[in-house]
Amino acid sequence: MMLEGKVALVTGASRGIGRSIAETLAARGADVALIGRDVEALRETAALCANARAGATAEVFPTDVADRDAVERVTGAVIERFSRIDFAISNAGQSIDALLLRLKSETIDRMLDVNLKSAFYLCAAVAKPMMKQRSGSIVLVTSIVGMIGNAGQAAYSASKAGLIGLCKSVAKELGSRNIRVNAVAPGLIETAMTETMPDAAREYLIKQAALGRAGTPEDVSRVVAFLCSDDAGYITGQTLVVDGGILM
Repeated sequence: MMLEGKVALVTGASRGIGRSIAETLAARGADVALIGRDVEALRETAALCANARAGATAEVFPTDVADRDAVERVTGAVIERFSRIDFAISNAGQSIDALLLRLKSETIDRMLDVNLKSAFYLCAAVAKPMMKQRSGSIVLVTSIVGMIGNAGQAAYSASKAGLIGLCKSVAKELGSRNIRVNAVAPGLIETAMTETMPDAAREYLIKQAALGRAGTPEDVSRVVAFLCSDDAGYITGQTLVVDGGILM
């Protein structure tokens, strides 16, 4: 349990990759604050965390991460409950596909609010207690689509690409306080978000993957746990691609 005694805050923890991250961190010893809007789904995640490790503490904090004031408030509530935040994982995300000429302003705003601006808010909120502690690890969940683009996903791609720049900049700002900031870029991962992909697109990506398969949420969550741990103590400002070899 290499994360024993640590406290992790995970956004988008209600399902998919975020749920797996919370479970993995709990299994490795961390107490977990679960952030999201779906209270019942967050409670399910909390139960899974408790099953992952006897005595694990996983508490639900309903929050709209696109609301800066709400993110500030929930960060304060987590500090009040656990006294510290060692790891902050910005995983909340949404995908609304549309070709550029059909993109509505509200769609662009939603992609930026949920996928990118929420990460700005979280980084700013947790930086304060982490600077006081003089330690911390922040992990942003981006996507390979933010690195290569994809037709019909201009808004999603731009929001995910922004996370990579945010990661590098905040890593440089906070490094002197012993706070590390990294990103993880998943490829095709079997989640509810990818279930609606056309079969042809799914088959194409699987063929592009050197490992010849789609990834699982656990493939991503184990990398996040590594970046949180002391084993990654000299890694910051990096984006680790978890795609089975699609981008090679």
